[in-house]
Amino acid sequence: MSNFKKTALFIDGANLYATAKSLGFDIDYKRLLKEFQGKGTLLRAFYYTALIEDQEYSSIRPLIDWLDYNGYRVVTKPTKEFTDAGGRRKVKGNMDIELAIDALELAPYIDHMVLFSGDGDFRSLVEAMQRRGVHVSVVSTISSNPPMVADELRRQADEFIDIVSISNRVGREQRESNGGGSSDRQPRTRPFDDEDEME
Repeated sequence: MSNFKKTALFIDGANLYATAKSLGFDIDYKRLLKEFQGKGTLLRAFYYTALIEDQEYSSIRPLIDWLDYNGYRVVTKPTKEFTDAGGRRKVKGNMDIELAIDALELAPYIDHMVLFSGDGDFRSLVEAMQRRGVHVSVVSTISSNPPMVADELRRQADEFIDIVSISNRVGREQRESNGGGSSDRQPRTRPFDDEDEME
């Protein structure tokens, strides 16, 4: 991975969670931030996720709060509930537009965009950022079966980083216990997926 002067991270929360889960490890967001702070000036680290608003308690809330206090700019929006053709209740919470707008607005101020997502819908965004002179790295994996990154996104990126290659630096250490009241310890929670089924 090259060194760049000004970098911004754009994390598709549900996609990164699914990628790490498919590889059998948890992301340590404190270590992830440190990994990229050591490679130049990290201007922003965005984390995108949808929230189910009418729930009394959301399992993602502790993570959102932790990220908000530990160097991330958290972007959320409420989910939408609908019934699919099979009569199943589903919830949709797509953050692609928010991520794309933030990236394009920040483009004049950064040299390097690091996109944590394998979603092929971002191919056009990557191309638009490149037209503005921004080097784009995509972080996902081809090591899972099936691969978590869309081929068209991987081909468009200036650099593809298989998260397996940095998992020892951004993954949660196994010996870390769940106990203890340390305020800087990141909670273990599952982000809301783009399309989750309701019970």
